[in-house]
Amino acid sequence: MELYFLILLFMVMIVALGSGFPVAFALPGASIITIGLAAFTGWALFDDNSAFFIQDGPVEWLTAGVTNFRGIYWEVERDTLIAIPLFIFMGIMLQRSKIAEDLLVTMAKLFGPVPGGLGISVVVVGALLAATTGIVGATVVAMGLISLPAMMRNNYSPSLATGTICASGTLGQIIPPSIVLIILADQLASAADQALQMRKALYKDATGEFSMPSSLDVIGTSAGDMFLGAFLPGMVLVGLYLLYILGFALLRPSNAPPVHNDQGFNRKFFLQVIMALVPPFLLIFVVLGSIIMGVATVNQAGAIGAVGATIMAGYRLYEGKGTYRPAILALVSVAAIIILQAVYDLNIRTVTANGNEFVVGLALLASALFLFAVAWSGWRTLKIDDTLKGVMIETAKTTSLVFIILLGAAMLTSAFRGFGGEHYVKEFLTTLPGGFWTQFIVVMLVVFIMGFFLDFIEIAVVVVPIVAPILLADPSANVTAVWLGVMIGLNIQTSFLTPPFGFALFYLRGVADKTIKTLSIYKGVVPFILLQLGALGVVGYYPELVNYLPNRSYLGSFNAPPPKNPKLEACIDEYLLDSFAQERTNIEASIASIKNVNFSLLPDKQAKSMAKVLENADKIYPLLNEAKIALDEEKALIPDYRPIHTRVRELERDIRREVRFIEENKRKFLYAQSGNEVEEMEEITLEIQKHEANIAELEKMIPPEWEGISKKFRGALKKVAKADRLASRAMAEAYEPVTELVAVIDAAPDLEKVTNPLATLVGQAATGDMAMLTEQTKEIEAMLAPLAGGQIVRSDLSKARRIFDKNKQDDREKAIALITSAQSVLATELDWRKNAAQSIRDDLAQYAEDVRLTIGLRSLSRVPKELVTPLSNCQASHRDISLFF
Repeated sequence: MELYFLILLFMVMIVALGSGFPVAFALPGASIITIGLAAFTGWALFDDNSAFFIQDGPVEWLTAGVTNFRGIYWEVERDTLIAIPLFIFMGIMLQRSKIAEDLLVTMAKLFGPVPGGLGISVVVVGALLAATTGIVGATVVAMGLISLPAMMRNNYSPSLATGTICASGTLGQIIPPSIVLIILADQLASAADQALQMRKALYKDATGEFSMPSSLDVIGTSAGDMFLGAFLPGMVLVGLYLLYILGFALLRPSNAPPVHNDQGFNRKFFLQVIMALVPPFLLIFVVLGSIIMGVATVNQAGAIGAVGATIMAGYRLYEGKGTYRPAILALVSVAAIIILQAVYDLNIRTVTANGNEFVVGLALLASALFLFAVAWSGWRTLKIDDTLKGVMIETAKTTSLVFIILLGAAMLTSAFRGFGGEHYVKEFLTTLPGGFWTQFIVVMLVVFIMGFFLDFIEIAVVVVPIVAPILLADPSANVTAVWLGVMIGLNIQTSFLTPPFGFALFYLRGVADKTIKTLSIYKGVVPFILLQLGALGVVGYYPELVNYLPNRSYLGSFNAPPPKNPKLEACIDEYLLDSFAQERTNIEASIASIKNVNFSLLPDKQAKSMAKVLENADKIYPLLNEAKIALDEEKALIPDYRPIHTRVRELERDIRREVRFIEENKRKFLYAQSGNEVEEMEEITLEIQKHEANIAELEKMIPPEWEGISKKFRGALKKVAKADRLASRAMAEAYEPVTELVAVIDAAPDLEKVTNPLATLVGQAATGDMAMLTEQTKEIEAMLAPLAGGQIVRSDLSKARRIFDKNKQDDREKAIALITSAQSVLATELDWRKNAAQSIRDDLAQYAEDVRLTIGLRSLSRVPKELVTPLSNCQASHRDISLFF
C-alpha cells in the first residue's frame, strides 16, 4: 500500500505544479496532504496511523515531514546557505548599476571585427557576468536588450544570435560563484553522510567487520570545493561555445559577419576597455581568489563580493565631481591593511608585548576609512534611483523563494522516504545491468528530462537527496561528491534552454523584437544544448577536470593533511614504490653516508637510537621487496577473483532483497491476522514461502569456488597490508630519530639561555621564600617546555617546584639536590650538544634532507610542496575499490 501513497504523493505534486500553483507551496502541500491521507487511512482501517509507512511505531509518520520542523529549520541554518543572499545581492547590484551593460557594449566593440565577433563578445561577457552575478534572468535580459538588436542590425542569423544569448546567460549556473552550486553542495553534504553509512553497512555485510578503513570513506564536498571543481568545466563549456560560434562564422560568414568598430582602437577606446573590464575582473579575482587561496570561506567571499559590488555601483551610478573617491579610498585602505599585516604582527592580544600600538592604531584607522568608503558608496546607491532599496527587495524575494523551496523539498523528501520511495529507487537502480555507469546515465537522463518541465532549484533539492546517496555509496566507481555535483550542475544547466519551459527562452522572448520568431529561439538553442551535453561527456570521461583544483587547493593549503593520512594512502604508496625504484642509488648512498658518522660522542640513549636508525635503514629495501611481491600476488588473483566477486555480490544483493520482501510480508501478515482475514493470511504465507524458495535458489547459484578464492584474496590483502605496515614502520624508525636528534642539537643555544636563571635559582634555593622559588622554577620550566630534549632537564625541576609549591621546609634540602641535579644535567646536555653541532649535525641534517621525500615522507607533518601536483593528479582520478567489499 505504501507504493500507492507514493504514487499519490507525486500525482498531487504534478497536478499542483501543472495548475500553476507556486512550487514553494506545491512541494510541502503535496507532502502534508498525502501523509495526512495515509495516516487517516491507516487509523480508519487498522486503528494504526503508521500502517502505510515503512517506519514502525505509532508516531513515526509525523517525522515524515509534518512536525519535524526542528530538522527542517536546521536545514536553512547550515553555514553553506548563508552565502546565497550575499551572492544574490552582488549579482543584482551589478546588474542594476549597469556595470553589466558597460561590459556588453565594450566587449562588442572589442571583438566586433573578428568573424562572429558579436557572438564571441556575448559569450565572453556571459562568462564574466556568470563569475560576478550568476543570475540567469538578469544576464539574458541585459544581453537581449543590448546585444540582440546590434546582432540583428549586422545581419546575424536570428537562431545563432538568440541561441548565443540564451546559452551564454546560463553560464552563471556552472561558473562560480553560482547559487546552484551552493545548493548542490548543501544537498550533497547530507547525501555524502548517508552514502558513508550505506557504504559502511555494505562493508560490514561483505566482510563481517564492524569498522571500515577510513581510506574507503566517501569523499564529500563543500561549497568551496564545488566552486573549484566547477571552474575548469565552466571554462570547457565557454571554449566549446566560442569554437562553435567561430566555426559557424567561418563556414557561413554572411550569417555572422565581422563588425567594424567606428570609434577605432585608439587610446580613449582602450581606456574604456580597461575601466569596463578591470573592476569586474578585480572583483572576480578577490571573490574566487580568496576561496582558492584559502584566505576566506565561501560565506566570507560572498560578503566580500557584496561589498565590492556596492563600491563599484557607487562610482558607476554617480555622475559629478569625485566619482571615484569612495572606490579609491576603499582601495587605499585595503592596501594599507594588507601591507601592515605583511610587515607587522597586528594581533591585538600581543600588541603591548610587541610594542606595535602605533601600527595597530594605523590598521584600525585604515579599517575605519574602509567602512566609511563602503557607507559612502551605499549612501550613493540608496539616493540614486533608489537602487539599494530595489536591490534589497529583489534579494529578499529571491532568497525567500530559494529557502521556502528548500523547506518544502525537505518535507517532500521526508515523505518520499516515509513511504519507502528511497528503497524503490535503490532497488531500481541497483538491479540495472551495467553497474554504476548504467545507474548514473539513467539518473542523468531523468535529470535532463525533468529539465524540460522544472526549474533547477526543484531538480536540485528533490532529485539529489534521493539518488546521490545511492550513487556515492557505490564502491565500484567511488566517485567524489564534487564530481557528481558538477555533473548534475552541468545537466541542470540545460533546464534553462530546453523547451517548453526553458526560463532563458522566456526571458529572451520577453525582451526580443516581435520580428524574432519563437521557433528561431528554439532552433538557436539546440546546438548549445548539444554542446552542453558534449561538455557533460567530456567532464564525465575526464574527472580530473573537476577533482584536480579542489585537491590541489586542499593539499597546498596551510591545513594540508600529513602524508600518512589514510585517504592519501594509495597515492603515497604508488609514489613511494616508483621513487624507491628510480632513486635507489641515491637512497643507498644516503644510508651509506650516515653509517660513516661517528656516534660515539653521543649519550647512550641517543647512540642506541642511531644504531636502530641504521638497522632499520638496512631493512627498508628487503621489506619493500616483500611488499611488492605481496602486491603482485594480489594483482595476479584479481582477474579470476573479480568476475566471481561481482557475481556473488549481485546474488547477495538479490538475497537481501528477498529477505526484505519476507519481512514486509510478515508485517502484512500481522495486520491480516489482527483483522482475522484468513484468505489474505494464506496468500501472504504462500508469498513468504515463494520468497524463501527464491533465497534457496539464489544461494545454490553461488559458485562453489567462492569461499576458497575469497579466503585466498582476503589473505593476500592482509599480507599486502602487513608488508606495507612493516615497511612504513622501518622508514619511520630510520628517519624520525634523526630529525629529532637534529632538533635536540639545534636547541643548544636556547637551552644555554637557561644556565643563568638556573644558577640564580640554585643560589637562592637555601634561603629564598618558597612562593618566590616556585615562581622562578615555573619560569625556567616555561623556557624549557618548547625546547627539543628540554624535558630531561625539566624533570628534576618539576619535582623541586612541587616541593616549593607545598611549602615543605623539611624537604628544602631535597629540592636543592634536585635543582643541583638539573644544573648538572643541563651542563652535560650542553656539552654533548655543542660537540655534536660541530662534528655530526650537518651530516645528520643532510641525510634527513636527502631522504625527506622517500624514507621520511610518511613522517612529515604535512604534504610537502614538491608532491602537491603529483598527489593532486593521482587523487583526481576515481579508483575502483569494490574488491575491498
